[in-house]
Amino acid sequence: MSYFVLAQEATGSSGLTTLIFLGLMIAVFYFFIIRPQRNRQKAQQALSESLAVGDEIRTIGGIHGRVLTVDEDSVLLQVEQGQIRVARRAIGSKAGDNEES
Repeated sequence: MSYFVLAQEATGSSGLTTLIFLGLMIAVFYFFIIRPQRNRQKAQQALSESLAVGDEIRTIGGIHGRVLTVDEDSVLLQVEQGQIRVARRAIGSKAGDNEES
């Protein structure tokens, strides 16, 4: 009879252990995946909003150019042999930024 009671107690603590493990997994996902992604999105949005005519930039595709005009959702760039229009969200960094993305 006492063996049956001990088996029930072990099963009850297993549910608590599972909940603690699940909570830890959610915390790990938040701190290692979700939070850094939000920070990258905020930095990209700040870069996009700070673009001005004359800035030297690099796109996420590796194209280097100088900003000629800035529209609501695109940027006209002067490259060596002409001009191209790219989306604002495709701007990777400014030439003066030392940080690699």
